[in-house]
Order: sequence, then structure tokens, then C-alpha cells
Amino acid sequence: MSHENLQRREAAERSALISTTSYDVSLDVRQAADPAVRGYTSRSIITFTAEPGAGTFLDFIGSSVHSVILNGKGLRVEDVVDGPRIRLDNLRAENQVTVIGTALYSRSGEGMHRFVDPADGQCYLYTQYEPADARRVFANFEQPDLKATYTFHVTAPADWQVASNGAEVNRTLLTSDPATACWDFATTLPMSTYITTVLAGPYFKAEDRWQATLEDGTGLDVPLALYCRASMAESFDTDHLFGLTKKGLDFFNRLFDFPYPWGKYDQAFVPEYNLGAMENPGLVTFTESYVFTSRATDAQYQGRANTLLHEMAHMWFGDLVTMQWWDDLWLKESFADYMGTLGVDSATDWDTAWVNFANKRKAWAYVQDQLPTTHPIVADVPDLEAAKQNFDGITYAKGASVLKQLVAYVGFDAFIAGSREYFRKHAYGNTSLADLLAALDAASGRELSGWARQWLQTSGISTLSLEFNAPDAAQEGAAADDDGVLGGVVIVQEATDPVTGREELRPHRLRVGSYNFDAAGALVRTGTFETDVAGARTELPQLAGQPRPALLLVNDDDLTYAKVRLDPASEATVRSSLDRIADPMARALCWTALWNSARDGETPASLYVDAVTAFAPAETGIGVLLNILDNATTAVERYTPAAGRDGLRSAFLAAAAAQLEHATGGSDQQLAWARTVATLSRHDGALLPRLRGLLDGSSPVKGLVVDAELRWHLWHALAANGQASASELDAELARDTTASGRAGHATAMASRPDPDLKAAAWKAAVDGTELSNQLLTATISGFTTAPPALLEPYVEPYFECLRTVWESRSIEIASRIVRGFYPGAQDMAAGTRPEEHPVVRRTDDWLAANPDAPHALRRIITEQRSHLLRALTAQAAVVPHHSSVAE
Repeated sequence: MSHENLQRREAAERSALISTTSYDVSLDVRQAADPAVRGYTSRSIITFTAEPGAGTFLDFIGSSVHSVILNGKGLRVEDVVDGPRIRLDNLRAENQVTVIGTALYSRSGEGMHRFVDPADGQCYLYTQYEPADARRVFANFEQPDLKATYTFHVTAPADWQVASNGAEVNRTLLTSDPATACWDFATTLPMSTYITTVLAGPYFKAEDRWQATLEDGTGLDVPLALYCRASMAESFDTDHLFGLTKKGLDFFNRLFDFPYPWGKYDQAFVPEYNLGAMENPGLVTFTESYVFTSRATDAQYQGRANTLLHEMAHMWFGDLVTMQWWDDLWLKESFADYMGTLGVDSATDWDTAWVNFANKRKAWAYVQDQLPTTHPIVADVPDLEAAKQNFDGITYAKGASVLKQLVAYVGFDAFIAGSREYFRKHAYGNTSLADLLAALDAASGRELSGWARQWLQTSGISTLSLEFNAPDAAQEGAAADDDGVLGGVVIVQEATDPVTGREELRPHRLRVGSYNFDAAGALVRTGTFETDVAGARTELPQLAGQPRPALLLVNDDDLTYAKVRLDPASEATVRSSLDRIADPMARALCWTALWNSARDGETPASLYVDAVTAFAPAETGIGVLLNILDNATTAVERYTPAAGRDGLRSAFLAAAAAQLEHATGGSDQQLAWARTVATLSRHDGALLPRLRGLLDGSSPVKGLVVDAELRWHLWHALAANGQASASELDAELARDTTASGRAGHATAMASRPDPDLKAAAWKAAVDGTELSNQLLTATISGFTTAPPALLEPYVEPYFECLRTVWESRSIEIASRIVRGFYPGAQDMAAGTRPEEHPVVRRTDDWLAANPDAPHALRRIITEQRSHLLRALTAQAAVVPHHSSVAE
């Protein structure tokens, strides 16, 4: 893998020497349907300028290079090709290079991914490049600041659908082979290599148009298209997706005051996709899991809408204006994450977008920001492997959360005005943090460099809590005077940058809400005010002398990014009356506070499960409900000590089963409880007969549709308990011949509690190379569903294989193996400390013995160690308690 990991320094040196003008790329995939054909012919014709006499290199990762012609002169391939690089010396001021080679089809989702549909045997192709896999398809200068125009030509079976960034301008049947055609696509506007794309295969296609009249009276006419595999067409809700697309284009064109620039707007839903979606201009790609072939909840539809609008925002943030290098990845991802939620909230009928953002998206950021590998939003990204690892909760969710705080700080109008100026000034160019700050400074009238340093260039999360001035020392920590009136109240901020170890107290513009019970018993907001938090202590004179409310909520409405600790009286209110909080956002913030308390070992994880058991049945927000049920399952399986786990799981499973029976038939809530019952049953056999009754129809639940997705959840539970035979699972696969069915089958097969079967799954995933990205993840999921005794023999082999896996597999596949097989499901032994656990120690030994391992590999190992240590710490923090929630 020599030279594949491009260094930031090398990219800067290259862009100082050359500027790219245009690419003309031809790809011949006519034989893609033949599994014996591993690759395809790729030709790049690149025009670029350079410093005369200078030398540089092209990037190409394929099976072979056939020819290199520089400025009309053929170069000896063996002299200029060095692994993934092609050396170009003695350049002129104006240059043209032509490279012809054989590129390889992928099964990892990197480059040109080839997928054979198990439902009908049809072959499908699509490309995915970010951050740097365009070089797996065609020779190029693979870095974001070398923008150029692109003209694509694709030779493929004549009965296929073929698409690219530009519109189709010509299609010609080959006279030598009438079953084959060549597609020519319009030349694009300047863009980076990583957002070019090609789609080819017998895709189902639907078409529509979006039209708008701009303020100057000119019209905008954008062709729309939607693609999915032919076997999924019945489930493809194109009318809904087109409607959402048009609403998004209406919204963002008005908001950004910059007409959509990329001509057409295609959206393709593709198989075995590594991401949620990718913002290729003119042809956005999505995971086909967004084509709901089984019953989906409203939260899943809203999540899809969020992703669709996130990618649409990228047409401006990221595509029109692109970061110089991956250090400023946040310039596109944080903005798109914020804009996706803003779009759902402003342009659709959903009214819980920011609630779901607070409850789930920010939770991702909170987890990531407490890892030892956390980093500033504006990150130090020295190479491509580091870039790959930084598509994380900091770059996306924390960045979006901080932008929400910025909006509260400077005002929405100033924020949008600055964004518009940013687009106008830097269209089709590349930027860094300084460029954005200049635009926002001018629009807001504020000097934001200090704010940016504190929020964007430091790491870690602030913790905010309330301190009360009691009348005497004996009542230290009391919430109010004896007569129920508040004395002095202070917001206390604690914030240490885990990277530097320095205290980093950040400015927060936030709200504090007071909640009391109304006559009907609902817990409603009775007062709120905004304040600026600065430094370690911020007085709240607005509360002095006020009656003590039942709940004081810091960061009401979720304006800032911080972990909030409830004061004792407010926590008692929440633990007894959470379901009575009327406001969905306030309720979600209280759920988050309880979860953070459990994850941090401040309170026993069982208390969180108690709260979910008591109050989840009344939770009306399906997005919140799904999240808290998942959290409760994690609390049971990871954060509860082994001695109490079976009892807690059994009680929670019984409660979930009761809710499955009582929930309204056909509701999202019913489906959420059904999934929870299936997940908990992987480790508890009490309800297995009930699960089998759901599968065979002998014991139905009124209104519950046991469709393909739910059936595989149920089979996973049965198989994990040794209650599903290979023949039964094969029969289920025969009835569900879809790609998702094949993945469900792989998971269930690997989850069976048999040492020989575990060994076979390990061998297929770690030693073999036949599993695609999707089937690899499915196999790992099944393998790790097992009692500790079955997994313990793989602890040492795991650490022994790490370097080999990383060096021999692509970074996507290697990352899945390293992260997925880490032995993180462990229990605390009595009388020991978390850091003394054998797996923690073995991890430390590996890190100490491998200081020269690639940084990206060490980062994954370090993060997995941190997750394990947090779980063990939570287990160690358990103290005897009585449930404090309503029974």
C-alpha cells in the first residue's frame, strides 16, 4: 500500500506546482455482468498547467497501467508507475496527459462497486469516492483543491441505465456490438475529484422536473430523476421523494439566494453503501436502506428526509464551495448537518426535527467528544487515513450543534447573510476557516476569531450544572430556602480539553427554563430567560427570590452544546414525573440528562432502565422512543454488572412484551416495542416460543405486521439461543431473496452458539476476502452475539491479526474488522478496577508494542478501549438502590 496514504504536505506541494483544467474520462464496463471479469478499461485525458520544468505525480489504484502519454510523448510505464502513483516530470506551462489502465470492480463500497442482485441476478454498478477513491476508477490528481471540469463517457450494455454528474447528451449503439452503447455526458462545472460519479445498471428510473422563478424574473428548470434496483421498484415511493426534493430546492434556493448550479438533480438509492449518502453534484447517491421494503416508522421517514436535505445543502456547502484540505471537512459536513435539520423543520410537515437532533444526533457528538481521540471541529488531518477517520460525530453532529449555538450568538439573519456572501465570493473555489469567518464577521458586525478559537479549535464538552446559595452551611447543595424561595443561583461550567489538558471555558448563549405542575398534573414551562454563560461561574439574578420550580432546566430549547447535570431536586422530579413533561424538547433533554448520568457512572445504569420502563410507554415522539429503547438495551448489556444483568434484562423484556401487546395495533410504537423484544431475546430465552409464534403465525399480535425485516430480527434471537437450524434459516432466505434478506441470513447463521460455527464466521471475515462490505458487517454482528465463553478464545487472535488486516485490506474493510471484532463485551470482576481488566491490559500492551502502527488503526483501538473502560466503570459504579420511578 505504499504511497496510497497521501500526506497533506504532499498535496500542498502538488497544488503549488499545478492547476487542473479539465478531465475527459472514458470507462468501459460492458463486461461488468461477468463475475470472471475483475476489471474494466479506464482512460483519463487531463489538461493542467504547471511550473515549467517541474515534476509531480498522478494517482491511480488499479490492476495495471497500459500507457502514459505526456504532451504527445509515450512514457515507459515501468519507469513512471510506482504503485498507486504515476510520475510526471519535465512539465510545460500547459500540459495534457493521457493514462489508460485497467481499474478493478469493488466489493468494499470503495471506487466502482459491483453488486449482483440475489433477487434476479442482475448486475449493478455505482461509484463512491470520499475521501480519495476516484483514483480507483480513473487516473487523477486526488485532492479537493485541484478542481476541474469533467466530461464522462461510459460504454455499457445498451439496455442499462447510465448516469453521471452531467446530463446525458448522446447515446450511440456500437456498430460492432449492437448490445452495447456509449453514453456521453455534458461537461460539468469545476468540481473536486471526490464528488464525481458514475451509475450503471438495469436500474428502475422515475423522472420529474422542478421549476422556479428567481427574484430577477429568470426561470430555473431542473430535471429530476430517482433510481433504485429494479427488484425494489414496488417499494420505491417516488411521489413522496419527488415532493420532498421540490420542497428542499424551493427552500435552499430562497435561503441561499444562489440558484442551484448543477443542472439536473438525480438521486440514486444503491446497494451495499458505506454511508448514508454522498453529495455528488447532479447525481446524489443514498443507501438503499432508505427504500423501505418493510414497515418503517415515522422517525425513519423523517431521518431519510433529513439525509436528503443534508445532501441537498451540500450542493452549496461542499460542492460549490469546497474545503482546501480535509482539516476543514467541517466546513461542509457541519453546515450540511445543521441545514438538513433546519430544512426538515422549515420546509416539511415534521415538527420534531430539532427534538430528534437534540436526542440522537447530539448524543453521537457527546459520545465522540468524550473519547481520548476526540479532536477540534477544525481538525489536524495530516493524511488521507486520518481524513477517513474524521467522518465522525465531531465533524458532523458537534459541528452542527456549535453552528446552532453560533446562530443563537449572532442571529439567524446575520448567519444566512454571511453564508450568502461566502457562496458569492468563493463559488467553484476552495476555502478554509478564515474565509468563512471573514464573511460572518462582516455580516454580524462581530469579531468571531475568539469565538472560533474557543468552539472550533478546542476539544471536549462543557458540563453545566446549577449551584444554589443555601441559607447556611448545613444546607449546602439545597435548592431553596426553607420557604421554597430560591436564593442565589449560579451556573457552574466545567470544561477541560482532553487533548491538551487545559481548561477551556466556552461562551454559551442559552436559556434556563422553569417548569411546574399545572392543574391537570402536566409539567409545563412557567418561565424562561436567555443568558450568556461565560467563565466558570455565571450568576442568575433572574431566579433570586423566585419560588422554587419543580424542574429547573439549563439549556432549555437546546441552544448550546453542553452536557447538563440536573440538580438533585430537578432530578427527583424527572425520575418521578418525566412522562408529565408536556414539551417534547424539554422531555428529550431530560432523557439525555438521565442517559449521560448513566453513561458517566454518576448513577446506576439500572436507574435509566427503570425510567425507560416507567415512562417510555407514554413517550409520543417515536424518534425519542426508538433512541431511549436502544439506550436502555445498551444499559442492560454493557453498563450493568453481570450479577444483576439477567434480572434487569428479564424485567425489561417482560415490560417490553407487555407494551407490545398493549400498544395500538399497527402503530410505530408497537413496532418499536417488537424490535426491542427481539433484541433483548438474543440473550434471554423466556419469550422464544412467543417469537416463534410470531414467525409462524400461530400467535399473532393484533395489528403487528411481521414483515421481512422484523422476521430477521426474530430469527436472530432464535438463532442466538440455538433455537434456529440452518435449514430453517435457509428456508427463510428462500422466501426473502433480497439483499437485506441475505444480510439477515448471514447474521443469524453466525449468531448460532456453536464453537465450530463461530470459527467458520471468524475465518470468513478475517482470513477470507469473499464477503462484501454488507455481508462482512452482517457476519460480524452475528459472531459477536454470543456468551462470553464462546468469544474468549478470539481475544488473542484478534490482537495478533491487527497489523496484517490493516496492511492487506482496504481501509473500509479493515476498519470494519478492527472495530467490529474488538472484544468489548466484558464484565468487571469483583474487587478489581476497570483499568485492571485483562482485555484493557491486553489493549494497552498492544498499543505499547505497536507505536509505529498507522495512526488510523491506533485510533480505532484506542476508541474501542475507551468504550470498554466506560462500560466497566459504569458497572463498577453500581450501588444498591431502590427504583425511584412510579411503579
